[in-house]
Amino acid sequence: MQRTLASSMLVLLGLASPGLALADDALHQAVSASWRTPAFTQRDTARHPETELRFFGITPHSTVVEIWPGSGYWTEILAPYLHDHGQYIAAMGAPDGTHVESAFATFSPNEQAKFNADPDHFGRIRKSVLAQGHDDIAPPNSADVVLTFRNLHNWMKQGDAPEMIAAAYKALKPGGIFGVEDHRARPDQPQDPQARDGYVRQDYAITLIEKAGFKLVGTSEIDANPKDTTHWPKGVWTLPPTLALGQQDRARYQAIGEGDNFVLKFRKP
Repeated sequence: MQRTLASSMLVLLGLASPGLALADDALHQAVSASWRTPAFTQRDTARHPETELRFFGITPHSTVVEIWPGSGYWTEILAPYLHDHGQYIAAMGAPDGTHVESAFATFSPNEQAKFNADPDHFGRIRKSVLAQGHDDIAPPNSADVVLTFRNLHNWMKQGDAPEMIAAAYKALKPGGIFGVEDHRARPDQPQDPQARDGYVRQDYAITLIEKAGFKLVGTSEIDANPKDTTHWPKGVWTLPPTLALGQQDRARYQAIGEGDNFVLKFRKP
C-alpha cells in the first residue's frame, strides 16, 4: 500500500494564518453539529471528515460541487458550512440513466425531508445532474472544489470514468481542486477495469485522472486501514457499513472496519 503523510502535514501547517483558523473553527462546528444524523457521526472515526475537508482546502466562501452525494453524509456537513458565504451543489445521478446513475438520482426520502425542514442550514442546496450525456454539473470554470467520495469505482463499472472526470475538469476554475476518495486495491494485483470488487489501485486512479488534464498535488493517509486485505467474498461491501454477508462473520468484519481508502488532491492548471 502507498503511505505518505507529507501533503496532509503541509496543509495542516497552513492553518496558522488567522483566516484559515476561523474557517477551521466553522468547519469544526459543522462536523460537531447536532443536526447531523447519528448513524453518520458514528462513522466519523473511519471517515475523518474535518481533517479530509481541511486537506482539500475548502473554506466557507468556496463553491463546492459534490458528485453523487448518496446518503448525504457529506451534505450534512458541507451545505451548512457553505450556507452563508459559499455554495454547495449536489451533482446527482439521472433518474432515467444507467442502473448506477439512477441509484444516485435522489437523496433518501427521510434525508430530503430533513433538508426541507431545516432551511437555515440546508435551504441553499443547489442540484445539478452528472450522467452519461449530462456533464454540466456547474457553470464552466465556476467551482473552487469538486469532490467525489467512493464513486470512481462506480464510473469504472459503467465504463465512463473519463467522461465523469472531464465533467469535473470543465466545472472547475483554473487552479480549482478535484478531491477524490475511493477504496484502494492492492498495488501488486492487476486492476480490474470495471472495479467489480469496489477497489481501485491508487496508481491507476492517478493515471486516469491526470489523463484528463489534472495534476496531482497531494495524497493523504487519513482513511488508510491496513487491516483491509481487499480479498473478501462480496468485495469491499463485505466490510462495514454495508456488511453484505449479513450475520455471517459479522463480528470479524466489524473488527476490520471500513475499507482502506486513498485520498487524492488534484489541481486544474
